[in-house]
Amino acid sequence: MKRKGILIILDGLGDRPIKEFGGKTPLEYANTPNMDELARIGILGQQDPIRPGQPAGSDTAHLSIFGHNPYETYRGRGYFEALGVGLDLDEDDLAFRVNFATIENGIIVDRRAGRISTEEAHELAKAIQENVKLPVEFVFKGATGHRAVLVLKGMAKGYRVGENDPHIEGKPPHTFSWKDEESRRVAEILEEFVRQSHKVLEKHSINEKRRKEGKPVANYLLIRGAGTYPNIPMKFTEQWKVKAGAVVAVALVKGVAKAIGFDVYTPEGATGEYNTDAIAKAKKVIELLKDYDFVFLHFKPIDAAGHDNNPRLKVEMIEKADRMIGYIVEHVNLDEVVIAITGDHSTPCEVKNHSGDPVPLLIAGGGVRTDHAQSFGEREAMRGGLGRIKGHDIVPIMMDLMNRSEKFGA
Repeated sequence: MKRKGILIILDGLGDRPIKEFGGKTPLEYANTPNMDELARIGILGQQDPIRPGQPAGSDTAHLSIFGHNPYETYRGRGYFEALGVGLDLDEDDLAFRVNFATIENGIIVDRRAGRISTEEAHELAKAIQENVKLPVEFVFKGATGHRAVLVLKGMAKGYRVGENDPHIEGKPPHTFSWKDEESRRVAEILEEFVRQSHKVLEKHSINEKRRKEGKPVANYLLIRGAGTYPNIPMKFTEQWKVKAGAVVAVALVKGVAKAIGFDVYTPEGATGEYNTDAIAKAKKVIELLKDYDFVFLHFKPIDAAGHDNNPRLKVEMIEKADRMIGYIVEHVNLDEVVIAITGDHSTPCEVKNHSGDPVPLLIAGGGVRTDHAQSFGEREAMRGGLGRIKGHDIVPIMMDLMNRSEKFGA
């Protein structure tokens, strides 16, 4: 019997011991009855998204988990961001990821502009698109929350350009560096784009309102992640001969999923932010299982809490994800479905960024062999029957349990 598969990636899931939690991680401290029950009837392990000790970006981690060598495939994050917000791209386009940020007296004081809303970001992006004039054709569009996308049409040869993001608050923005003449031209265009955009943002009504409310204003753009057309030799659907759907709200992950062959859906209420409607995502997964063989579900807010160094909020978001998973489990037959739960990387609160720590992995359903795990957490995962594997091993293990793998040899 061929089974169906659900891969749930809880972005930034892994963490390190938290003193206020008595040395437990947020995952261990959280109340997660649904994941714990799956752990009892399934098997645990750890996975390194790329390789041990290598902090992974969400883009490279997802590429690896879905079977692509990121060192060969990856050509920058910006292209995936642009693809994820629905832009039509050509192979000679150059795309960037952008943050709305707050600058005061030449110093970046908030790299995420107080995590402005998606609606605000889209309005600000529209104003920039309408008022900034450049010597090349460009597209600027809001993404999720404080994020946006910039595409310079026909400028792919200038991909060896730097960024203006210092990656920490309390520093001035960098000047865009460059490696060759094509990239030098791109750097000059980006400097002009940032300069004009700053003027537009400073006087925008959204920022006037935010000033009056005492909120950080979104008056500056941090640009990074130059990306061109990725080298993806084979789609996920072609490799595994399955119909694959994805439930995703975040532009970057939407872009990766689209690039590797998934049909991507974002249900109403799914924002990728703390307020995301997790049950709406769960319901969409159940709906897609009727027509799809493999469904990928991405859940973002756990990662955001790690970046914000907010352990208690991370616990809250893990518990929110657990309720989402509980809804899914209630509406599937685990004899006919294989469910895998993991993260794309660890985002420890103390680091406030991605780390190279391995990520807990749980696989349940189908004909999976069980181990002795009683809950889902980092320590239990270290003792699990799957051991410590690479991210690119997850899907082949799932496909074998789904009885969709092909024998190698006679």
